Amino acid sequence: MSRAFLPYLCLFVLLIFSQCAEKDNVRMLRLAHGLDVTHPVHKGMEFMAQELEKRSGGKLKMTIYPSGQLGAERECLELLQIGSLDMTKVSASVMENFAPDYQVLSLPYIFKDREHSYAVLDGEVGNQLLNDGEKYRLKGLCFYDAGSRSFYTKDRPILSPDDLRGLKIRVQKSKTAVDMIEQMGGSPTPIPWGELYTALQQGVVDGAENNPPSFFFSRHYEVCKYYTINEHSSVPDVLIVGTSTWEKLTDQEREWLKTSAIESATYQRVLWQKSEQECLEAVKEEGVEVIYPPKEPFAEMVKSMYNEYADQPSVTRIIEKIRNMPGVSNTGEETL
Repeated sequence: MSRAFLPYLCLFVLLIFSQCAEKDNVRMLRLAHGLDVTHPVHKGMEFMAQELEKRSGGKLKMTIYPSGQLGAERECLELLQIGSLDMTKVSASVMENFAPDYQVLSLPYIFKDREHSYAVLDGEVGNQLLNDGEKYRLKGLCFYDAGSRSFYTKDRPILSPDDLRGLKIRVQKSKTAVDMIEQMGGSPTPIPWGELYTALQQGVVDGAENNPPSFFFSRHYEVCKYYTINEHSSVPDVLIVGTSTWEKLTDQEREWLKTSAIESATYQRVLWQKSEQECLEAVKEEGVEVIYPPKEPFAEMVKSMYNEYADQPSVTRIIEKIRNMPGVSNTGEETL
């Protein structure tokens, strides 16, 4: 079946499902995403579904469609916008194509460390971004930890930015991600996640970049035997509900859903940190060489990207808020 027809098939299926969305005073929410069921983000969403059912006394339930069953991330967002799907999980890099201010979360080395990123995402900046999507019919509920993204390659290790020259690196369909790879000297190649394994096998790309759990659970380690932990970006995942669904919920239902989502994010962070270590050990056992290069040369190559936002006041203000948080240098030196 042509990939172009997938969204229409998904729409047809969901329209059928929607007729059963409410029965016996039970409202059923449909959540779709592209991750494997073993992934810690999926487990976080399963926890949310359980909490939602308990908190609502069974009046509000959730069905989860994992592994790209209803389309890729962009397709799921489009289904939310037209009201044919209730919820999805996407990378903030994909959200920036719908709500531009999200691009700040994809900037390389914007966060000092994991604690800094949590403080940003749980605070004023995170709340602002979650609400900002409403004007695009996409309301954010919470952020899930997606770790830090690093390079993995087939034929040679990446020890410094110079080693990226001439290499085709898969990136998400994100202007920020494309710009970052170009600044480091590589050739960015946007490819859907579900097509990446084959693209690596066939040499369409020479490598990719992602966090340890995604590298492991996707089995990309079977093709790529070099993993360079340079942690160039820490792009979170975002749990999104379509505003058409949100507006149909009562105030009580909204409270149940929002509270369950926030609690699932806390639960998922614990799973994530454990999974990161387990997955790094697992890929090593599979023969992957894990490399820890100095991060400074990579950070130096992308510093000029921050200057490109001088004509975008809203993004500039968000960058300044992130840098001016307590304990973070207001010069930006610590985040770069």
